[in-house]
Amino acid sequence: MNRSKIAGCVMGALMLLGAWCTQAVTPTIRVADTRPRIVLDTAIPKQFADWREDVDQIAAVVNPSTQAELTKIYAETLSRTYVNQAGQRVMLSIAYGTEQRDNLSVHFPEGCYGGQGFAVGPTSKIALKTLAGDIASSRMVATLNNRVEPITYWVVVGDQAVPNSWELKKVKLAYALKGMIPDATLMRVSSITADSDEGYLLQQQFVNSLLAALPPNLRQHFAGVLH
Repeated sequence: MNRSKIAGCVMGALMLLGAWCTQAVTPTIRVADTRPRIVLDTAIPKQFADWREDVDQIAAVVNPSTQAELTKIYAETLSRTYVNQAGQRVMLSIAYGTEQRDNLSVHFPEGCYGGQGFAVGPTSKIALKTLAGDIASSRMVATLNNRVEPITYWVVVGDQAVPNSWELKKVKLAYALKGMIPDATLMRVSSITADSDEGYLLQQQFVNSLLAALPPNLRQHFAGVLH
């Protein structure tokens, strides 16, 4: 066999190997299809502990993107403002996507707020202490004119909470190597106050009360704390 034929055979073999490897690591199983569907509007109670939904304040919740992008990226979204008996308010935004792929992934609040004209401060990673365990989360402050909004957020990818896009990519890769496409839930709580420390404390209390009001399976789904 001459060299050109040998080279052609080698090239053909490499192409077949490459195609096989691509097929072998291409995820095909959606995690969302392996568990019961969660409907956000009914899964998240409108009243719990000292908190109740304030239906007059829903406009205060910043949407993470335009409606067209929301529909493209997320299967479901939920935006509510809650108020306690002391008149303190916390805004809750949840977005659930059934598929986390390279071109179809959750939008993190830094970009969303910045895209809507907010000045976004530095993001810090924290371990949010809750009754479900420490949630890997992030915090930042977004400002627009006189509105100062401390924000706490995390993303549950599959079953694990991550605080940022880098950690999200690592978990997605781990799922892909198992042939699986993870779902993801973006959890965001915020409040309007110039005292960010007070806002973060209130948000932690709110999250704890919310998680305490949920059954164990939903608590795990929204907290993403592995035991």
